[in-house]
Amino acid sequence: MEYKRSSELFKIAKEFIPGGVNSPVRAFKSVGGTPIFASKAKGAHVYDEDGNRYIDYISSWGPMILGHANEKVIKAISLTAKKGTSFGMPTSMETDLAKLALSMAPGMEKIRFVNSGTEACMSAIRLARGYTKRDKIIKFSGCYHGHSDSFLIQAGSGVVTFGSPNSPGVTQGTADDTLIAPYNDLKFVKNLIKHNNDKIAAIIIEPVAGNMGCIIPKDGFIEGLRELCNKNDILLIFDEVMTGFRLAQGGAQELLGVNADIVTYGKVIGGGLPVGAFASTNEIMNYLSPDGSVYQAGTLSGNPLAMSAGLATLNELKNNPGIYKSLENKTSYLEEGMKRILKNNSIDFRINKLGSMISLHFTSEDVIDFKSAQKGNNEKFKKYFHGMLSEGVYLPPSAFESYFLNDALSSDDIDFTLNALNKVLKSI
Repeated sequence: MEYKRSSELFKIAKEFIPGGVNSPVRAFKSVGGTPIFASKAKGAHVYDEDGNRYIDYISSWGPMILGHANEKVIKAISLTAKKGTSFGMPTSMETDLAKLALSMAPGMEKIRFVNSGTEACMSAIRLARGYTKRDKIIKFSGCYHGHSDSFLIQAGSGVVTFGSPNSPGVTQGTADDTLIAPYNDLKFVKNLIKHNNDKIAAIIIEPVAGNMGCIIPKDGFIEGLRELCNKNDILLIFDEVMTGFRLAQGGAQELLGVNADIVTYGKVIGGGLPVGAFASTNEIMNYLSPDGSVYQAGTLSGNPLAMSAGLATLNELKNNPGIYKSLENKTSYLEEGMKRILKNNSIDFRINKLGSMISLHFTSEDVIDFKSAQKGNNEKFKKYFHGMLSEGVYLPPSAFESYFLNDALSSDDIDFTLNALNKVLKSI
């Protein structure tokens, strides 16, 4: 494939946009080469500025669960746009989407819409601190909750060692209030709580991680966190920006059978438009302004275009629950084919999968946390990524990202992908 137009556009973009992109993973830094500039998409396929077509396995990093340019979603956005795109005033659609989302989300009674997953997680942490009157939080290595200061912290060397900022601009004071634990290590969390008695406001976690590949919680891990939070008056926050309304109608809460105190949402809840949300019980959400003293605001929060896209998407998912089984079947078919081909080519690998999330790791060890994910052969992944791209398959341009399947994928698309994989593996 030729990428002449994308290369030209990237060169121009770098003159006006830092790194030429508005989100770092798009720059292909992890895999090398020039990023592909999209021009349009439909169903399971995305087209670049050079006219190349790709089978899409990122689905805009999760939101396009129904496929690109879904007719019902596009119709809803178009009808709303004709009436106005933003008012700075309440609209009935905000309430409609709130009612619909809460009807699908276990244990949640009120929800506040924001503009991104980052904003949702940042606001959830502030609410937890305001409610508990404590300052510290626990997060997990490899879990990504957006680029808010509290989350850009790298782990210290032990339980009582302070973390440190892993981005300039984040203060050490902020880092001191963020405690880092390895994912799937309940004992480590217990020790953190022991050494920070009565100081921890919340534990925030991706219940199924998607930013170190797809990492599934061990049996008893999430349940153990719930029990620790109950015993120590700590709020448990599920970051379901990726998993919410994707793994099940009720997200990871429903699938794993564990309820959180606060849940953050994004991606699917906006049907592909910029949106985020956080939800909790009446008791906790009533601490939020204007009813309570914990402040949060946003000029474009509850934007009518995003609300209309979210309504169309969630209505489709609620009225057609078979979509989840369809997605799971497609993902399983892809997984089985990948395993067969990788084994036939004598490649060391691990595949992690849950629902419509899946990731391939070039390693012989089980991938259960960020440390084990880092042991994957990144050079092999680069060759794999670019090989698949040249065959017309668009995968996440990072070894540390989950694939997100969409329901527009056909069996022919998956068969094409598997044939491409077999061809690419023979060259790496």
